[in-house]
Amino acid sequence: MSLDEMAPPETEAPAVLRVDELAVEFRGVKALQGVSFTIPRGGISSVIGPNGAGKTTLFNCISGVAKHQGTVELDGRDLSRLRADRRATLGIARTFQTPLLIAELSPMENVLLGAHAGIRGGVVGLIVRRPAVRADERAARARAAELMEVLGLDPDDTRRAGSLPHGDRRRVEIARALISDPKLLLLDEPAAGLGADETDQLLLDIQQHAQATGMTCILVEHDVGLVMRVSRHVVVLDAGRLLVAGDPREVAADPRVIAAYLGDDWSEDRQ
Repeated sequence: MSLDEMAPPETEAPAVLRVDELAVEFRGVKALQGVSFTIPRGGISSVIGPNGAGKTTLFNCISGVAKHQGTVELDGRDLSRLRADRRATLGIARTFQTPLLIAELSPMENVLLGAHAGIRGGVVGLIVRRPAVRADERAARARAAELMEVLGLDPDDTRRAGSLPHGDRRRVEIARALISDPKLLLLDEPAAGLGADETDQLLLDIQQHAQATGMTCILVEHDVGLVMRVSRHVVVLDAGRLLVAGDPREVAADPRVIAAYLGDDWSEDRQ
C-alpha cells in the first residue's frame, strides 16, 4: 500500500485538540497572537506557514515547553497550567526539528527512554536494570522492538545513536515518542533531510499506526505538496497569527494563503 492509497479518516470527527487565544511574547516580540483553532481526531493534520510564522513556538506551547497565554485543551481537558512532563503523561508526545537522542546509547535504549513513565524506577531503573523493574522492562522492550520494526529499524542494532544516518535517527526519535502510546503526536519537520521515498514510507508508517490506534498526528512541514497529500486538516500561520484553517483543498485555494506563503506559481501549477 502506498501513502496515496491510505483511506482518510471520516471528514466529520470531534476535536482532539483545541487551542484558544494562544499568545506568546519573547522580549517584546509577539511570537503568537491570539491563535485559535481545533484539530479533528485521527489521521494526520498539518501546520504550515513562512519562516518565523510561529509553527515551532505553537508546538512548544501545545507540549508545554513554552509558557503561554490562552488555553490548550486535549480531549476537552485544559492543560494550560500543566508542565510538559504532565502533558506528556496525559497523551502528548513530540519530536523536534533536529532529532534529540542520547548519542552514547543504542537505538533500543533511546526508544526505551520514552517508556520511563510506565516503568517502576523510571529512567534509572531502565539503565541499571534493577530486579524490581525487570517485568516492566521486558514488556517495554517488546513494545519498543515492535515499534522499531514497524519503522524499519533493527531492535538489535548495537551502534551508538550518534553514529546512525539521519533518517534512522529520525525514526528512533519517532519510535521513542510512540512508545508512550500518545493521543497526540507532534512531528516537527519529519521530512527534513530525508529523500522522497524515505518520507513517504515514514509517513505511511505513521498514518497506519494512527489508523490502528486512534492516535492523531500533527506535522509542521515546509513541503506543501506533501502536506496537501497526507493531511485531513491544515492550519496556516503567518507572523504569529492564524491566517486560515480547514480542508487542504480549500486552504490551498485561499488567496490569502497563496499571497502569504504559496505564491502564484503554486496556483498556476495546479490550473
